[in-house]
Amino acid sequence: MDCIPCDNLRHDDREKIRSIKVLDDYLNLGRIRIRTTVPVKHSLYGEIGVLMHKLIDHLHSLRRSSVTIKNYELYLNRFLSYLNRSGVYTLNEMRERHILKFVSTTENNKINIVSSLRVLFRFWSENHLIDVDFENILKYYKWVKHEKIPSYFAADEVRAIEESVDRSGGVGKRNYAMLLLASRLGLRASDIAQLQFSNLDWERNEIRLTQFKTGNPITLPLLSDVGNAIIDYLKYGRFKSESQHVFITCRAPYIPASKSTVCSAIRENISKSKIITDGRHHGPHSLRHSLASCLLKNEVPMPVISEVLGHAKTDTTMKYLRIDLTSLVKCTLPVPYVADSFYMQKGGVFYE
Repeated sequence: MDCIPCDNLRHDDREKIRSIKVLDDYLNLGRIRIRTTVPVKHSLYGEIGVLMHKLIDHLHSLRRSSVTIKNYELYLNRFLSYLNRSGVYTLNEMRERHILKFVSTTENNKINIVSSLRVLFRFWSENHLIDVDFENILKYYKWVKHEKIPSYFAADEVRAIEESVDRSGGVGKRNYAMLLLASRLGLRASDIAQLQFSNLDWERNEIRLTQFKTGNPITLPLLSDVGNAIIDYLKYGRFKSESQHVFITCRAPYIPASKSTVCSAIRENISKSKIITDGRHHGPHSLRHSLASCLLKNEVPMPVISEVLGHAKTDTTMKYLRIDLTSLVKCTLPVPYVADSFYMQKGGVFYE
């Protein structure tokens, strides 16, 4: 098996190789090993890397989330790699031009990268690790933040997406339940993947969980359609597993579904529904936006929408006002009439 080239293989060939590996594990080990991708390690090396790692240790002591710390490691690793490529290996060799050129040549996540560098330089300065005030270099750095219109689907489009799911098999039953959690309750993909049996209160018809992104608790109604879809999956589609997660993979070994599993399943369902998605994102978050759009269209108060979406502040929910076209039209002002004499003044200069 190790001699088979795995590059540029068709999907069917990869599935055959996987099946053979599963059988080989069972014959030689008596069990099936869990094969997962190894996450990329963004190491911080050298003299500058050691000083960067002091910030990472500090973030750990502040009990920052693992996602936040990984992002810092990623951005600092990029900066460190750039310095090394520029022949800079010590703090004494680092100059203002290196920082500005790195930021100017960065295309993705520029806001987050600049923010990470500011935190790094401030930490170094406050702990007397450097004498130069590098933070001041980026103090007045400005970037243009382009407003984005959230992608969403109309109510009839969401209905068409839900009805297009083939629920005859276990995979379809699982994907349908995950889809309804996103479209009817607005749950994020991470929260759907993390959903456990302990989060379901069947007696009170409630779903209670702690949001993965914000860490804030949220309680949502366990709607009949959502509950029936989950029950249908648990009774007729879910493989036997000791996992306490509601959704698991459909292949052995049966482990909890990941965020990427949820995203892929919902994205595939939307694509198969033949809904026109040109210029629109079509993942779980688009269904969350669609729910917000539907609530706004039905004139649901903003605080209620914030509670449904699990927003701690109403200000966060305000961004959805830009997709409430019905209400925006009501805010338009009539264009005043302008007499022809205005355009004909100075010999009709406005017609030229």
